[in-house]
Amino acid sequence: MTYTAVLHQAASLLLQHPGARWAERLPLIRASLTGLPGDEADILRRFCDSVADTPQLDLSARYIVTFDRSRRRTLHLTYYTDGDTRRRGESLLRWQHLYREHGWYPPADELPDFLPLALEFAARCPVPGIRALTEHRAALELLRMALTDHRSPYADVLGAVCGTLPGAAPADRAAALRMARTGPPVETVGLLPFADLPTGTTRPQEARR
Repeated sequence: MTYTAVLHQAASLLLQHPGARWAERLPLIRASLTGLPGDEADILRRFCDSVADTPQLDLSARYIVTFDRSRRRTLHLTYYTDGDTRRRGESLLRWQHLYREHGWYPPADELPDFLPLALEFAARCPVPGIRALTEHRAALELLRMALTDHRSPYADVLGAVCGTLPGAAPADRAAALRMARTGPPVETVGLLPFADLPTGTTRPQEARR
């Protein structure tokens, strides 16, 4: 894996719900980051250190409050550009088509714009994955800002992810909101049928490792 792919895979695992296997998962993530240079790796190590002594049940409760109880901090990227509109279905379809186009079939019970899935895809398929994340830069920056306002340690994970993307970050929330209103580029040619997608958000599964 390249440096950026390792960071994306680590961030993917850190942003999944810290369930029963969290105590096994965290040391593996920390080991994967050991010795990596760069600010982004330092930021992810800092997050790992900040939650290392938090009991799993406490961290689980914090995760639910942080991501599941607030739309401003949802991990579903298309919500920031499309909200609860019909257009969001088309955006979800584009994510599904992107995955299938590159031979990747994530779990059917998770929406395809779920950030940990997008990050794992970017780790496995860097060129299209980083392009997709960059197209949703506004969503990532708005989530990072919301987590910072919430004083959540997860803001570090989003900061590291944003740091891996090309181009300048929006200067402030207003600039990020302007960027979000434009949305990612729309491509409707050759889309697969919109099938088997959940109609609502679901709790992320345990890491599949």
